[in-house]
Order: sequence, then C-alpha cells, then structure tokens
Amino acid sequence: MCFSPEADIVGGLVIGAIGVDAVRHVHQRRDFLALAWLPLLLGAHQFIEALVWLWLQGHVPRGIGEVALWAYLLIAFVVLPVFVPLAVIALEPTKRRKAMMAPFASIGAVVAVVLLAAMVRGPVSVKLAPYHLAYGIRLPDGLLIVALYVVAVCGPLLVSGYRHVAIFGIVNLVAVIIIARLTISGFASVWCGWAALSSAAITVHCRLAKPHPHRVRHGADGLTSAG
Repeated sequence: MCFSPEADIVGGLVIGAIGVDAVRHVHQRRDFLALAWLPLLLGAHQFIEALVWLWLQGHVPRGIGEVALWAYLLIAFVVLPVFVPLAVIALEPTKRRKAMMAPFASIGAVVAVVLLAAMVRGPVSVKLAPYHLAYGIRLPDGLLIVALYVVAVCGPLLVSGYRHVAIFGIVNLVAVIIIARLTISGFASVWCGWAALSSAAITVHCRLAKPHPHRVRHGADGLTSAG
C-alpha cells in the first residue's frame, strides 16, 4: 500500500476488523461466505507488505523479507485473479448469471498461471519508491496480462445481479484506470491497497443485502436455488 509500513499495519488492522465483521454477518448465507472472507485476505495482505517495507528499510532479516515478498506477490498475482471471480460466482443465485461469469474465472486462472510461471522463472524484485513499493517480474506482453487481470477481477463484479456488488465493481474499475495513469511501477502495491480499503463495501453488502428474488422464490417453493 502507499506511504509506509505503518500505513500497511494500520490498514491491515482496520481491514481485518472489517473482514471479521463481514464474516460475522454472513450467518447462514453460505453463498456470501467467500466474498465475506475477501477483506480478511486483503487485510492479511497488508500485514505481509509491511514486512516487505521493513525488510527494505533494514528492520527485519533478509530471509523473512524474501518470504514476505513471495507471499505478497502470490496473493496479488495468483490468488486474487482466481478467488475474486469464484467468490462472485458463488454469490449469484441463477445459472444464467453464473454462466456469464464463468469466462472471467477462466481468464483469471490463465492470468494466475502466466504470472506464477513468470515468478518462478524470475527474477522477482522489489524496491523502495516514493510513497509505494515497486514490484517487478519479467513478463512479456505485460500490458496485455495486466488488462486481462483487470477484466478477470472487475468483470464479474460488473455483471453481478446484486446492485451493491456491481457498484463495487464500477468503483474498482475507475480506481484501476486512475492508479494505472498515476503509477505503473507501483500498480500492484497501490491497487491492492485500494482494493483492501474498498472492501469495506463487502461488509455493507453482507449487512444490507436482501436475499435475491430468485433465491427467495425457489426457497418458498421448497426447491434448491438455481446453480
């Protein structure tokens, strides 16, 4: 995230608390569970980046810093492009919506494999930059992969049948465009920090969202939800 390790730690605490609140308000709505866990994952992500900061500043051993670097990039590059589409798919009650989102999950899986392969080939690097960390991997067609990453993560949110989730997707898409214009070298750090903060919207959705009409209708008929 931007600014400093202290900002990452504070952000991790706040976002983690948001995640706990989101999970607490899921109750029996198992379809919300994966999405409710997203703030917890992103909160942990911020703590991990704080370790990367502290390593680069000479406050923690190199071994710990390198493990934190890999853990941070694995979550950002491999876990999120797969987890987010699947979490939104699990939320949707209709087969039609799930089918619309399936291509985004496939794109996310391809992006995750490509990025993981690039990390394994190396080199993987990180350096201090003004108000952010600049992560680097050797990636041919980097702009294409970044574009596909954005499609995989934001696309399912945009086509969700839940208005709050769709709004969350629009806000994140706008943020991606702004962040990309402001900083390319710090995109991974800044965007993941923004995504963590904006995950407060997940808690609002888990608190306020009513059951989807399709799910209510089928429940009233004694049938299982579609999908």
